Amino acid sequence: MNTHHARATLRRLALNRLTLLLLFCSYAMLALAQPADKKKPDDELSEWIKANYTKFEYRIPVRDGVKLFTSVYVPKDASEQHTYPILLDRTPYTVAPYGDDQYKSTLGPSDLFARSKYIFVYQDVRGKFLSEGTYEDMRPYIANKKSANDVDESSDTYDTIDWLVKNLRYNNGRVGVWGISYPGFYTAMAAIDAHPALKAVSPQAPIADWFIGDDFHHNGALYLPHMFNFMYSFGQPRPELTTKWGERLDREGPDGYNFFLALEPLSNVDAKYYHNKVAWWDEIIQHPNYDRFWKARSTPQFLRNIKPAMLTVGGWFDAEDLWGALHTYHSANMQSPDGDVKLVMGPWFHGGWARGDGDHLGNVWFNGKQSVFYREKIEFPFFEHHLKGTPDPQLPEAYVFETGTNQWKRYDAWPPKQTKPAALYLGPNGQLSFTPFAAQPASGAEFDEYISDPAKPVPFTTTTDPGMTREHMTDDQRQAGRRTDVLVYQTVPLEEDVTIAGPLKPELFVSTSGTDADFVVKLIDVYPDNFPDDNASPKDVRLGAYQQLVRGELFRARFRNGYDKPEAFVPNKITRVAYEMPDVNHSFRRGHRIMVQVQSTWFPLVDLNPQKFVPNIYNAKPSDFQKATERVYHSGANDSRINLLLLPN
Repeated sequence: MNTHHARATLRRLALNRLTLLLLFCSYAMLALAQPADKKKPDDELSEWIKANYTKFEYRIPVRDGVKLFTSVYVPKDASEQHTYPILLDRTPYTVAPYGDDQYKSTLGPSDLFARSKYIFVYQDVRGKFLSEGTYEDMRPYIANKKSANDVDESSDTYDTIDWLVKNLRYNNGRVGVWGISYPGFYTAMAAIDAHPALKAVSPQAPIADWFIGDDFHHNGALYLPHMFNFMYSFGQPRPELTTKWGERLDREGPDGYNFFLALEPLSNVDAKYYHNKVAWWDEIIQHPNYDRFWKARSTPQFLRNIKPAMLTVGGWFDAEDLWGALHTYHSANMQSPDGDVKLVMGPWFHGGWARGDGDHLGNVWFNGKQSVFYREKIEFPFFEHHLKGTPDPQLPEAYVFETGTNQWKRYDAWPPKQTKPAALYLGPNGQLSFTPFAAQPASGAEFDEYISDPAKPVPFTTTTDPGMTREHMTDDQRQAGRRTDVLVYQTVPLEEDVTIAGPLKPELFVSTSGTDADFVVKLIDVYPDNFPDDNASPKDVRLGAYQQLVRGELFRARFRNGYDKPEAFVPNKITRVAYEMPDVNHSFRRGHRIMVQVQSTWFPLVDLNPQKFVPNIYNAKPSDFQKATERVYHSGANDSRINLLLLPN
């Protein structure tokens, strides 16, 4: 290159750099000049809703004369030529804000619905906030109504829909109902004896049975912090119509483990905190077994001949109502042979599909924005089709996310028809295998044992938290496996992927030196030692040899012969304990190990079993709590195992 050309090139480079510098400074000045309160997307949507919807408030009369407070948002462009479907959400959690000039910042299941435009309806259920009547938790369904005074959530929804389609101008005669958690229960009830105008329902994480599997009890055992913290506020009496929640518990310190350990036994709940103000707690302690009280509040049995299209949604890592989603789908599907019943299960915590990206939970990542995918490709097209007549999205009967491989799967049934039964057998020396182990001589090798001490229960998480965490559903289990009161069994590194799809059914042969016992079974994915860390995880989280909880569930073994038939153990007698854990859809990848842990406490997630049989654990005294030696057998006819379903590779 000659000297003149070189100098010219340098001048051009210098000029380009100066230009870039000036542009950068200009952009920086513009950025500094922007107002500090630049509108966020949520603020923009809120203003758009106010500009495009008109809010009305009504008190809708139902058949027994009670009036239910209802907020309605109607598109401003609604007309005889431009009608809209109704989308209803019935809730015990308030329809706030109140006042026809006070607007919600979002409408519908996701932002897509507000933009597409529906007539959105929100209703305080009977006995809550500004609705008249008496509130009843999980109000039982009345199959044979004989008078106008025979009311339930099905009839209240029917009467509400009837009023809406007859009185709201410019509706197209089609109604959908949706709701998450408790509103999911009300959505499922809406599908029973449904109004003819009800065309689509989506019960999402619906409460279905508060004794066997949802929220406050799992297999008859109390989920202590979840119930205690929630009911302290929600369960307080409402002597008059109000727009306010009950007061929340104000306690010192975030350490739930110490707080609830000091709270035990459960007789202290009323004495120290509730003071007989929470009617639901009074009901619980009077019904320690699965009697008529609980059976009447179990919704799956009533989901027969469902007429509206039903899209049941749940999360594989929902700590609250995973059982409800799976059993709502199964019961509605089995008892409605001509129904359009579908299931969606994703990698979510409770309600995680409705907010956020759904790309991870705790330290486990799912390779993409799975909540966004659900909202855009599943939920929105479902309602658009059934309520507005858009093209059928051709959703499969079961649209489920497979964790481990982190991909969506489409099946024509759940569990998939191609699964095959198998079992994971517990063995000597911490072994775990898909084939039974040889019988062991009666020398002590035929069982493993540990001492369970209610005074030093196994923590359910390593974090310091006042309640039940979302993240414990995928937490690292290494801390538990290092305790002497936790048994650990694991396979050798897998030579190929192993995919489990469906319920887990532990079948344990155990003995206890006490007369009552709990058993926790945990299915765990053990990552390889050299598994790479995720750049998005905290720096102190190392994923090499991480023991990811895939599913864990406690069983109160006094109910081994029926939830309505509590029975004491005969000390030191080998006894079969079998139960069902919620489904999984997980692929253990090649090079990983499968692990099973067994323990008897999981605190404070689950209340403490005294390990001495008492007729009602809620009335147990401090002197009833005792240490016990628990044995798990794995030899010959007493081969403890986890029964499951495998998908072929």
